[in-house]
Amino acid sequence: MHRRSSRHVGPDGSGRHEPWTVAPEPVGSGAAVALWRAYYTEVSDRWYEVHEGRHTDAAELERAIAEDTGAGLSPPAGVLLVARHGGEPAGTAGVRLVAPGTAELTRVFVLPALRGKGGGSVLLTAAEEAAQGLGATHVRLDTRNDLVEARALYARHGYVEGPPHNSDVYAEHWFRKNLPPRTA
Repeated sequence: MHRRSSRHVGPDGSGRHEPWTVAPEPVGSGAAVALWRAYYTEVSDRWYEVHEGRHTDAAELERAIAEDTGAGLSPPAGVLLVARHGGEPAGTAGVRLVAPGTAELTRVFVLPALRGKGGGSVLLTAAEEAAQGLGATHVRLDTRNDLVEARALYARHGYVEGPPHNSDVYAEHWFRKNLPPRTA
């Protein structure tokens, strides 16, 4: 997989550019584990805040993080991509084949402090390329009502909401996108 980068004007308007790079990384690497913890903590806390008015219990959080090892996000049928902003780990996207021609996106996440700087788009494009590399002709994903930033990102990138493709108790929106044919 090729590294991909996007450049933008710095937040101070100085014209200084901070590059985004994306590359495959083992799910057990230090960067991948730290980003998984940040992702899971955020989505879990958001769910509990909306539904129960509280943050995730610390012991429950630790159990859930340890239980989801990222199985399926390793070759030959999957990949975990880590995005770096200015060289520092900043986001992830997981891709796994779930059926012939069908890839599923998971763990699509950019650290909150770096949102709005193009990382989500860079990650999503790299994830689609990775899905094609795994032989997928389309990708699917699910998300929740409270993850409005994610839903907006998917819509901007041509994902179409459709009927449920799973029975995950936390899924409230299901998206799909056909990938263009690979070019040599």
